[in-house]
Amino acid sequence: MIIPMLIAIGNLRSETTLLPRAFRRNIKKFVFPLTFLFITLTFACSPIHYYSSDKKASPSHLVVLHTNDTHGHPLKFFHYPAPDVGGLPARATLVEHIRRENDNVLLLDAGDLNTGLAESNLFKAKPDLIGYNYIGYDAMVLGNHEFDNPPAVLKKQMEFAHFPFLSANVKTKDGEYLAEPYIIKEFDDFIVAIFGLTTKETEIIGDPEHIKDIVFEDEIKVANRLVPELQKKADIIIALVHMGIYESSERGSQRLASKVSGIDLIIDGHTHTMLERPVFVETPDSDHPTAIVQAWQWGLVLGRVDLWIKNKKIIDITFEAIPINLKKVEEESGGTQIYQFLGEPINEDDALLSLLQPYKEKAEEVLSETIGHSEGMFDNTYTRERETALGDIIADSMLWYTKNSGTDFAILNGGGIKTDLQEGPVTRKIVYELLPFDNSLVVVTLRGTDVQALFAHIAGISQGEGAFPQISEGLYFTINRRAKKCEHIFIHGHPLDPKKNYKIVTNSYLSKGGDGYKIFLKAIDTYDTSVFQQEAFIEYIAHLGGSIKPQVKGRIRITCGNQHSTLASEKLTSRFLPNSNIPLMVGTNHSCTRVSSFSVSSSFSFKSHPSLKKFLP
Repeated sequence: MIIPMLIAIGNLRSETTLLPRAFRRNIKKFVFPLTFLFITLTFACSPIHYYSSDKKASPSHLVVLHTNDTHGHPLKFFHYPAPDVGGLPARATLVEHIRRENDNVLLLDAGDLNTGLAESNLFKAKPDLIGYNYIGYDAMVLGNHEFDNPPAVLKKQMEFAHFPFLSANVKTKDGEYLAEPYIIKEFDDFIVAIFGLTTKETEIIGDPEHIKDIVFEDEIKVANRLVPELQKKADIIIALVHMGIYESSERGSQRLASKVSGIDLIIDGHTHTMLERPVFVETPDSDHPTAIVQAWQWGLVLGRVDLWIKNKKIIDITFEAIPINLKKVEEESGGTQIYQFLGEPINEDDALLSLLQPYKEKAEEVLSETIGHSEGMFDNTYTRERETALGDIIADSMLWYTKNSGTDFAILNGGGIKTDLQEGPVTRKIVYELLPFDNSLVVVTLRGTDVQALFAHIAGISQGEGAFPQISEGLYFTINRRAKKCEHIFIHGHPLDPKKNYKIVTNSYLSKGGDGYKIFLKAIDTYDTSVFQQEAFIEYIAHLGGSIKPQVKGRIRITCGNQHSTLASEKLTSRFLPNSNIPLMVGTNHSCTRVSSFSVSSSFSFKSHPSLKKFLP
């Protein structure tokens, strides 16, 4: 199994992003920044094909381009440390260039188009879909965030799209497919079947109100039923899935590949993963492994898989992630920063830009009001893993807003916080990007025994999952990772009393049982304030005088046997990225180890990987 990992810094600038493929294959490597780092992307040499060298029997060639987890980023944006990266107009130019060079091209998206920047959120992803229609996507799978909006919104999105939404395991309670289960694409020398799967975890992490009439079937059972049917109709089987790549092979797309025969390629999403190379999984009753790929997030890169096909079978594969106007930063004397493109700059498609720019201008008009100032950066990197200053201040705003209801403490899911809060002016737009979900504040009253059950649920949440809690003042507790339980739970300085009732303010998503917080459904009383989290936070900033400063309060302690971590302080072995204090991997104790979900993508060939030798002649 290949575990994604970050690799060394490189210094070589490439000028090859838009050069013809024949030239690109002679280039060994180029670099681009991952957050504020320079990450080396190693390109494979000319692909090695394991078919006959007979020139009269040349293989067919298929290019599969793919994106995933674009999350409402229709226009170029700032991604630390550089401005003006990504965006659909630049992606359109890149895709068109690749199509001009290749006869057989598919363009697929592995889900989570929704929920991101204001220019998308305010218009329910309409600008994103305009861009996808313009570029000419062939298909998109339903991601879990496609259910962030009510069903009527998703229906309108599907009707507006000029391409099919796919999912073979999502149905209505009447047994009808919510989207198309699969499509068939015919080329001159081969036929490709593409079927969709949506993570079954959506029934836990999806908005309960939006998915109450939807059934998410087991992905493996559905695929085992469907793939044999598709093999009768097509030569190549591609699974377009929103399932995720995890360290464990018993979860996500690796589980799919290991349990289902006949899938040639899995285009995946959900975990925002960049791979050093495809993940190859040995599959039952197959003469070659299944390749799994992902293309990071937010349209920062365009994934490219090249397949060579002979006798209607894949005989070779290469993979690369092409950066879309990512840049490196160089400092000149005096501290002046100079941005340099990594590879050729990709020009934006003017026609598409003119279609999308009005949405950004309208969003700016609505949300441009400055409502405060941040004295430092509130980092969102670890909000799904530990207490953070950002989680603290948002939870405190929820508690403050509902103080007249007698609330004891506030709790929200870390996954509901989507961006950093940068140092400097704070506008309404920034707040709405920080908290993109339209969740209201809900006060629930729970019996003490149910509060105990709440903390039992919290103890079972893995670090890195969106369900990880962020909490307000008034609550302090310890998560014992080794024992898998919460300990030393204090509410207003007193131990949790199972005989007492407690009032808790949370967001409407959790109050309905989202992210597995089903215990809130047992509430003695539920009061929806109808005030959105964003507005409560905006008013709280005003209450604080308009100035906020990042500070972690020390409310959640995480222990690992005799070792413990409190917030930013780790009594654990750490491996740090150069020139940063952000650990890539922490922990010597298996119960507290965290592995970064980010790693590096490169071109790759079947024959270059040692684990594949037994599959090759």
